[in-house]
Amino acid sequence: MNTKIVDVSEPITLVGGGEMASGALEEALALAPVLVAADGGAAAALAAGHLPRAVIGDFDSLSDAVRAQLPAASLHRVAEQDSTDFDKALRLIAAPAVLAVGFLGARVDHQLAAFSTLVQGHESPCVLVGETEVIFHLTRPVALPAQAGEVISLFPMQEVTGRSEGLEWPIDGLRMSPAGRIGTSNRATGPVRLVPEGPGLLAIVPRRLLADVLAALRLNR
Repeated sequence: MNTKIVDVSEPITLVGGGEMASGALEEALALAPVLVAADGGAAAALAAGHLPRAVIGDFDSLSDAVRAQLPAASLHRVAEQDSTDFDKALRLIAAPAVLAVGFLGARVDHQLAAFSTLVQGHESPCVLVGETEVIFHLTRPVALPAQAGEVISLFPMQEVTGRSEGLEWPIDGLRMSPAGRIGTSNRATGPVRLVPEGPGLLAIVPRRLLADVLAALRLNR
């Protein structure tokens, strides 16, 4: 399916039906003002006083009561069951970047599915916003104004290599894989620069850097 449901020049906030980190929706909307919901995320959006521009998913988590509060034109049902609602939404969005809230916390299987979705190669770069951290697929060099001592974790979803500046334990020359060496619990010595050499590497950084991550991902498009 190539036709985009939402095609905008501004960053998008995508809300899911999972656990919502405190203040995450409002923080995301301040940076990415176009609101889209993935299936049951529409209930969370409405509960917070926001009407999503579009709701995308298989609608197995969208109650009749919530559906009745949404304009019919905003409902976009994608019936196939071979992908998650998060993946469906990202495939059908075209935007400079997507900030995704309500996809972390609560069920571990949902979090793992979200991590898998991040590395599927969607058109719009996406950042998962959690309680204390943000997570994104590192596909191009990214520079961030980290502070000395902040945790900067790198998790490989497949075998991958990369280079770094500003990490206490540089990753240069390391071959990382989910069943081998990983890069969690690294620490910044100051501003960092992360350079992936191939796809599949997730970066996990402090949530205070969300705006900087968004700017870096938009700059690299």
